[in-house]
Amino acid sequence: MSETVNTFEAQQQGRPTGPLVHGYEVIIGFETHAQLSTQSKIFSRASTAFGAEPNTQACAVDLALPGTLPVMNKGAVERAIQFGLAIGAHIAPRSIFARKNYFYPDLPKGYQISQFEIPVVQGGAVEFFLGDEKKAVRLVRAHLEEDAGKSLHEDFIGQSGIDLNRAGTPLLEIVTEPDMRSSAEAVAYAKELHKIVTWIGICDGNMQEGSFRCDANVSVRKPGSPLGTRREIKNLNSFKFMQQAIDYEVRWQIEQIEDGHAIQQATVLFNPDTGETRAMRTKEDAADYRYFPDPDLPPLYISEQWVQDVRGQMAELPRNMAARFQSDYGLSDYDATQLTQSLALSSYFEAAAKASGQAKLASNWITGELARRLNGQDLSLEQSPVSAPTLAQLVTRISDGTISNSAAKQVFDALWDGATDVDAIIESKGLKQMNDTGALEAIVQQVIDKNEKNVAEFKAGNDKALNALVGQIMKASQGKANPQQVNDLLRSKLA
Repeated sequence: MSETVNTFEAQQQGRPTGPLVHGYEVIIGFETHAQLSTQSKIFSRASTAFGAEPNTQACAVDLALPGTLPVMNKGAVERAIQFGLAIGAHIAPRSIFARKNYFYPDLPKGYQISQFEIPVVQGGAVEFFLGDEKKAVRLVRAHLEEDAGKSLHEDFIGQSGIDLNRAGTPLLEIVTEPDMRSSAEAVAYAKELHKIVTWIGICDGNMQEGSFRCDANVSVRKPGSPLGTRREIKNLNSFKFMQQAIDYEVRWQIEQIEDGHAIQQATVLFNPDTGETRAMRTKEDAADYRYFPDPDLPPLYISEQWVQDVRGQMAELPRNMAARFQSDYGLSDYDATQLTQSLALSSYFEAAAKASGQAKLASNWITGELARRLNGQDLSLEQSPVSAPTLAQLVTRISDGTISNSAAKQVFDALWDGATDVDAIIESKGLKQMNDTGALEAIVQQVIDKNEKNVAEFKAGNDKALNALVGQIMKASQGKANPQQVNDLLRSKLA
């Protein structure tokens, strides 16, 4: 657990202002705890498996019993290195661990082993799109630390208990600069960060189980004024609640200031049932935790060779893959970013693009019709009834002129309902476009002869009249004429 430090005033003065809320600028910074995907804890061999019986996975080291010493988990360090490489950060060749001292029932040691002065990952940035606008959120740091236990409250019997299974679980705490200016931007950042840690496999990203926990530091100010006093919304475990909590907190702070009240630094919780935040405790500063170097842990040294070894074992990063999609397939920055939201999506696109030879058209169908159907039925890509090879077959039939775009939607409907052969669907439904130039010319001439008024209007400079003629031809051909071919023939005959 770290503090988003308030030392960014100089940088913030020059940063763009976001949308104002009742005349106030919203300032948001994030602290995210990503549980690392190691099988054992950060300083002991105890299991990190989720769902075990309470207090069955906490060993003597996790509780700091006399005579025990922590030993650093190499896998946790390598996952931190992976994250640093993924965001373009500096990997500290030497970092140190500190004891963060505070009392809480689920912290049996009376302190948490964390990093303070010299974190393992320093700087870096997370880039993402908000709508069609590219954004970047700078990171201050990402540091290794151990998790605390969990307090369990049984309200119906009026008792509380402590489960120490989670104590000592390895975390990477990722801290941003206060760069975000709206709840929508904050959610977009959180989703991108979630994509990164799951893509590189350092965290399973399960928000319901607490593997990916976000804390939002929120303050408001008049444009150009110093940063306001922040309140930290703790443990936001869904993107939906994240946006609701930030929006409520912003409104609440503005109302307090407008009523003449000063904002007090505090930690707050969001109640999804009421849609409101409530203060849990006053917010501590770093000095309150009495950080000092942990005497039981030597400095952590990371050689350049170790960093390169980790780099060599990593899969292609999303930002690198997006750049490759732009260069290899001619996609826009936006399309390439959309298609690298997950490994499954990028693999689906690449399979369809290679099989059809029509990357842009495949991209349009994946981010358009396919995405709409999946979202509408709350399905994952893995559950799609339309496979990448089948979509490639559909895209091929569009590109070679066999079917029109409107007919392609009818084919897609059939594929979604369980059919598998694109050509068989086209044949059975009679969707093949008219390729007989002579027959099409006859239809075009017939429509021209019967629509003298539209012809005269087009020749007088009214382009809309041409659309009316195209519509008549498409109707006469039962939708089987190629619209582009129809346009070309019409313009040729009416020139």
